[in-house]
Amino acid sequence: MNINIFPILFCSIIALCCLIQMAESTDATKSSSAAAAGTDAAVHIVYTERPQYEQPEAYHIRTLSNVLGSEEAAKEALIYSYKTAASGFSAKLTPQQVAEISKQPGVLQVVPSRTLQLHSGPGKLH
Repeated sequence: MNINIFPILFCSIIALCCLIQMAESTDATKSSSAAAAGTDAAVHIVYTERPQYEQPEAYHIRTLSNVLGSEEAAKEALIYSYKTAASGFSAKLTPQQVAEISKQPGVLQVVPSRTLQLHSGPGKLH
């Protein structure tokens, strides 16, 4: 019995592509509706004045606590404290929290964290 599997394989690939497309479309819809609701948190870098009379991390936690409501929530949201070249911290914040923390005394700027990729190697420079 000689069965040509090309049509079966072709139909399977098309069906798989359609399923992947539908899944990506559903994820995009969920992301955009969450963004519209203002509930999705993203990592932001919060630049602050250099604290004078306390340790930088304690100052960063105190600043976050004012917005998040507790020191425990602030410690959970804090990702990293910048203490050497710049003063500030990174934390996972919702758009509403970004607006609130921007108004805190000592906060200079709040920017979304971005990952940049360097282009290296032959043929990568454009």
